[in-house]
Amino acid sequence: MKLNSIRLPHLNNAAERQSVPVTLPKKVIISMSQHGGVPCTPIVSPGDHVDIGQLIGRNDAVISAPVHSSVTGTVKEIVKIMNVFGKLNEAVVIETELRQNVSDEVKPPVINSREDFIKAVKASGSVGLGGAGFPTYVKLNYDPKTADIDTLVVNGAECEPYITSDYRTFMEEGEKVREGILLILKYLGLKKAVIGIEADKPKAIEKMEKLTAADEAIEVQKLPSVYPQGAEKVLIFNTTGRTVKAGELPMSAGCVVMNCSTIAFIYDYIKTGMPLVKRRITVDGNIVNKPVNLIVPIGTPIDDILSAADVYKKPDRILLGGPMMGTTIYDTAMPVLKTNNAVLLFGDTKQHSSTACIRCGRCVRACSMNLMPTELEKAFDMKDAEMLKKLSVNTCMNCGACTYVCPAKRNLAEKNQLAKAFLRQNSTK
Repeated sequence: MKLNSIRLPHLNNAAERQSVPVTLPKKVIISMSQHGGVPCTPIVSPGDHVDIGQLIGRNDAVISAPVHSSVTGTVKEIVKIMNVFGKLNEAVVIETELRQNVSDEVKPPVINSREDFIKAVKASGSVGLGGAGFPTYVKLNYDPKTADIDTLVVNGAECEPYITSDYRTFMEEGEKVREGILLILKYLGLKKAVIGIEADKPKAIEKMEKLTAADEAIEVQKLPSVYPQGAEKVLIFNTTGRTVKAGELPMSAGCVVMNCSTIAFIYDYIKTGMPLVKRRITVDGNIVNKPVNLIVPIGTPIDDILSAADVYKKPDRILLGGPMMGTTIYDTAMPVLKTNNAVLLFGDTKQHSSTACIRCGRCVRACSMNLMPTELEKAFDMKDAEMLKKLSVNTCMNCGACTYVCPAKRNLAEKNQLAKAFLRQNSTK
């Protein structure tokens, strides 16, 4: 069996560029909604002094992750900001100081058991750094008595064009990835780990093979350079041969899937106690003279990223994330979130007009979930909830492959997301 896929130009212009820290911003805007789940509530007030790593937001909900200050400075205000999905959430605005200090709260956690390990991962503020942003501890906090999980699948595919942040993690922090894997195997009691890396990253494959040569429980797999290789269900199938059925989670196939950058961070936190307050992002695009990988404090305004970018003209479109699944921003004052792995800058963006579907079937052949995008579009346009359920619209992973291959330039992927939202609203009535 072979899953449907498409081939994209890699355009990994920043791949061999060492990550460099961005100039310290004058202020950071730290959103209380940094993850998939319940937003945090600020526990600081205007006028408070904070240091790097200090807890500034929390929520005791099951699916949530604490938020920490990424800088030393003074809390200026608590504001409402709108995220890229049009939802308002609270954010802590911190004016940075020239002298940066680490908070006294930052201490390596004491870990003697599985429970200690999961508690530490939760306290770290860790979320999936591949873009999904699901709180990491929730993924690890399964009951080993009822969940038959034996394999850690490490996502190093990074299959979207331009983005090289995970590749740089392998090249600059490969040892941390290995050590993080060993920690997870130890405390979760897993038998093995499979690191999936696309074939267009031979240096990363070679490095991780050398680093893990003595580790019998760790395997490095070279994967075809196709899209969407990095999607959880696709990655599990291509690395283990196991299938995750519609509506089920990876644990149903005996797997836990984690991004390589998330794993490197967890190792860092266990050793240093420094929570998730910075992240590596790729800055690239068709108007960027010198693509770069930057290490930026969480909450850095996109304006500061633009100031650090070497561009030859003003962008007319800015994406957070990749060109397939990223989101266009409407305001450059928006801050960097934990989930952002790239800022892509484009100029002379082409505008396409949709024409009638010519029934070519390319979208069907491109869909790795074996959906029928044209029929889904028709069902949504007719507001037919029952048909959308029958066609399994919720199985769509929003990879955008259908829109990419459509010669009629129909907004198929976008319609699928609207259809899922319509179905949620319809089911609550």
